[in-house]
Amino acid sequence: MSKDKKEKSDNYLDFIPVRSDKHKWEADEDGNVTIFVENKGLFNKLAQLLLKKPKVSQIHLEEFGSFIFPLIDGNDSIYEIGQKVTQHFAEKADPLYPRLIQYFKMLNDYGFIEYKV
Repeated sequence: MSKDKKEKSDNYLDFIPVRSDKHKWEADEDGNVTIFVENKGLFNKLAQLLLKKPKVSQIHLEEFGSFIFPLIDGNDSIYEIGQKVTQHFAEKADPLYPRLIQYFKMLNDYGFIEYKV
């Protein structure tokens, strides 16, 4: 089955996201989440030496991401997380599920999460 057909048949709302243990993260006292990405590999080593690039990059999540990321516990589905987002943000989160699914796809593409189905 091609990737496009498989994606159309998957119901992402049933997926249970799990944070990857490859990346550390923390939330500050205001709840703002930062994900730390270690820059590995030959190109990154050269950039660190020649261009003074950092060994660890910091990804600062915005308001919605900072609310959602700590909810990813390996127990709640994307649908259940969406319910919590709706309770917290109300109409500010609309259109909720298309945005939420796209957000989780991006987190997965960057390797920050994996899925249990």
